[in-house]
Amino acid sequence: MGNFVSASILSADLLNLESEIKKLEEADVNMVHFDVMDGVFVNNISFGIPVLEKLSKASRYMELDVHLMITAPLKYVKAFDKAGADIITFHLESESDTAETIRTIYEETDCTAGLAIKPDTPAEAVFPYIDMGMLDMILVMTVEPGFGGQKFMDMSEKIRKIREYADSVGEYELDIEVDGGINADTADIVKKAGANVLVSGSYLFKAENMKETVNILRAEI
Repeated sequence: MGNFVSASILSADLLNLESEIKKLEEADVNMVHFDVMDGVFVNNISFGIPVLEKLSKASRYMELDVHLMITAPLKYVKAFDKAGADIITFHLESESDTAETIRTIYEETDCTAGLAIKPDTPAEAVFPYIDMGMLDMILVMTVEPGFGGQKFMDMSEKIRKIREYADSVGEYELDIEVDGGINADTADIVKKAGANVLVSGSYLFKAENMKETVNILRAEI
């Protein structure tokens, strides 16, 4: 299983989004991480469906990694699928029925399904949903969801437990994504624990050499 980099578009120059997408593609970034916030589930508001539609037209090579930090994800998964999402990840802590939302993404959209958990949610909470065999990714938040620029919280033990459980199921390879405070040092910590999809925002967009930074994040341990 290889490592992948997902660029958090919240840290991009939003007045020049098309040129930012081209920079990411030239740097061989794998995915664009698209945070959707409703101002209720988290205390912030970000992008919505119209922006994703434009982004899907601008991005030719990268997968659109949509992270729904919203209260009722089940209500919107089909709309985000139609808007161009490739991966739809929603929070276990949301008000939607978790199993039903996973099943809807898996059976009624063209997207792969991901399940996100906040820092205080234990690893064991996702185990029943891994058992469903419909999840492609678990997103472990290494900051509290809602705002960029927060300090990294070490979730190594949680990542390790999820990786060990997924491997014990053995039916498919599960991606484990991490989001929050990822740089060269913290990337090594989470990769050693078993994560293989790294979301990076300011560290990536502020890099003098973006391609070199992507290679550092993606490097095998």
